[in-house]
Amino acid sequence: MRDRIVDELGDLPRSRFLVYLMGPYEAFDVERALADADPESVPESMDFGTLVGSDYDLDRDEATLDLLLDVRDRLRTTAGVNAFLAIDVDIPLSELDAASQSIAFARASNAVVYIVPAAGDNLGVGIEVGSVLEALFDEETAADHRERVVFAHESGVRSAMIAAVRDRWDARIYSYDDREELCRQVRLFVRDLVRKERTGDLSRLE
Repeated sequence: MRDRIVDELGDLPRSRFLVYLMGPYEAFDVERALADADPESVPESMDFGTLVGSDYDLDRDEATLDLLLDVRDRLRTTAGVNAFLAIDVDIPLSELDAASQSIAFARASNAVVYIVPAAGDNLGVGIEVGSVLEALFDEETAADHRERVVFAHESGVRSAMIAAVRDRWDARIYSYDDREELCRQVRLFVRDLVRKERTGDLSRLE
């Protein structure tokens, strides 16, 4: 899986240092929504809420995705690491379902970063966090994996999910007030892992 991810993401100064970014966003597929919709129910002026349900907030979803993409791009340019989102790696769901993809991406990565803004819909990422952490921390290398995981939430976000991350898995948790602070914290976290791999404090992933 590591080779497959690296091949798709391209060359960087630290191409084989993979940083998997996760957050509460949906990859909205317009063509699939249109294909599944009743043609008579689609108005001339497209209303995405009609297609995907009243609970879908396109503006909120786009803002969350924009945040994750910004963190990804800054890590790639300032730290030279291969940061990526699940949507950056083209693996068909027919080959591997979404939950299994998340676990596989996390296992293949040198760092796993969960980002939860206050405006996000945290239910989905909470389920994903649980499944990935259960898979990572239920292995012989759990101590090594624990060093590689950070959970960053916007200040003011309070949930049982955050408590579970801290109490059940003892994972590292950061809070941030704005985008600049988030990017700085994640960048320092990643650079610390790069240093630990270089000095042998953490095993190198090949």
